[in-house]
Amino acid sequence: MDMHESVAVPRSAPQPAGLRLKHIERVEGWGMAVGGLSHVFRPTDAEGVRAVFDLARREGRSVGLRGGGNSYGDAAMNTGGIVLDLTRMDRVLAWDPATGVIDVEPGVTIERLWKTIIGDGWWPAVVSGTMFTTMGGCAAMNIHGKNNYKVGTFGDHVVEFDFLAPDDGGVRTVTRENDPDLFHGAISGFGMLGCFTRLRLQTKRVYSGRLRVEAFDTHSVGEMIESFEERAPDADYLVGWIDCIKGGRGLGRGIVHRANYLAPGEDPDGDLTLAVAAQGLPDKILGLFPKSLMHLLLRPFCNNLGVRLINAAKFHAGVLHPRSVVYLQSHTAFAFLLDYVPNWKFAYKPGGLIQYQSFIPKEAAESAFEEQLRIAQGAGLPPYLGVFKKHRPDPFLLTHAVDGYSLAFDFRVTRRNRAQLWHLAEELDRVVLDHGGRFYFAKDATLRPDVARAFLPAENMRKFAALKRRCDPHNLLQTDLSRRLFGSDLAATMESAGAR
Repeated sequence: MDMHESVAVPRSAPQPAGLRLKHIERVEGWGMAVGGLSHVFRPTDAEGVRAVFDLARREGRSVGLRGGGNSYGDAAMNTGGIVLDLTRMDRVLAWDPATGVIDVEPGVTIERLWKTIIGDGWWPAVVSGTMFTTMGGCAAMNIHGKNNYKVGTFGDHVVEFDFLAPDDGGVRTVTRENDPDLFHGAISGFGMLGCFTRLRLQTKRVYSGRLRVEAFDTHSVGEMIESFEERAPDADYLVGWIDCIKGGRGLGRGIVHRANYLAPGEDPDGDLTLAVAAQGLPDKILGLFPKSLMHLLLRPFCNNLGVRLINAAKFHAGVLHPRSVVYLQSHTAFAFLLDYVPNWKFAYKPGGLIQYQSFIPKEAAESAFEEQLRIAQGAGLPPYLGVFKKHRPDPFLLTHAVDGYSLAFDFRVTRRNRAQLWHLAEELDRVVLDHGGRFYFAKDATLRPDVARAFLPAENMRKFAALKRRCDPHNLLQTDLSRRLFGSDLAATMESAGAR
């Protein structure tokens, strides 16, 4: 295939024989705290997607799109309806090692992407904390990485995409130039407008399979923000860990990691480190204990006391070193911390976990995050993990980004604390709105309709409602998240909210 030709998809094709509502499976959010039964279909091409849309219209069912299933909450669930799982649409369609431009189907994972390109000296421009998210999911949620403040979101590196909407207008190629509203709405639109069938991405040139990483400790949220602001101009990546258990004078203490690409010729083993084999994550601790069983060792510590001990050990281990420690680390080891210990989330069983992530403008971030930490600790529900990032605005319609910072909290869910935890999330929502903040649908499990409508810009909601009526006039595309936040008629809800 020529790199600069669109993927040709026939306008119409016979419906596969025997397509019926018979594939019933339990579908969960990645955090395991929410789940339900759905009719699941796994097409292998655009015609299979269209066939499922036709079936849904015939049967009067809604359709929810799903990629790797890595959204923490209900964003990729459609309980009682149809779930369109795109993981079998996983071909790399074209790769140009001279320009770093690649065409992929929506089910291609970040893992497949980086393994395809790294040997030629390229790396994905934006990655999530796991390599198992799919390209369609990354675009629909417009994911961000540890370099968001520097290079923007995933959508900023999409050149064009092919798109199949339920309006049955056929597959269309969309760019920033030929349809800017659809380009900026489908990216960030959490699957409510249609299905990506091809994405063209620009990747990042690299000259080594390693990064130079610096770790240093901070003793408050304010100090962490100061460190980010000081180092951001010269850092390719920045991420902070916050001890969410410690209160008092130690509130918000943490560890920051800064990473930079190596310049051409700086790594004498650059070619060797760019090999796929050099990027593999070890499968054993100290070469002895299988990481796949680590969740069994973590489970006894998955409580307030256990996490307090782990966090104290982590922080003080850093303090015992010099003020900062510099070392080389592979791209995969730095980028994919969620994959470093396979199945670590199983330590949260049986109730699972939710993640609560809020985005606050930089002038209000210190106050907002400190207040959130105090509220959670005061409720006896401290987060077991806190991850801190720096962000910049982007042009996408349902964006979560701000010129500021985000703090993501991991909360354990149990049968006893579930109602209290959802109530705590409401209190944290108030703090976010009071400080002019935003939320991220890929992580959400608890937002209420009034909060969702309050943080999204009115003009953006009006534009998105118009796109919904244009691309999905019969409201075929729905998920548990869309109904929870916008009811069964998203377009009408957004139009009403946009008229405020």
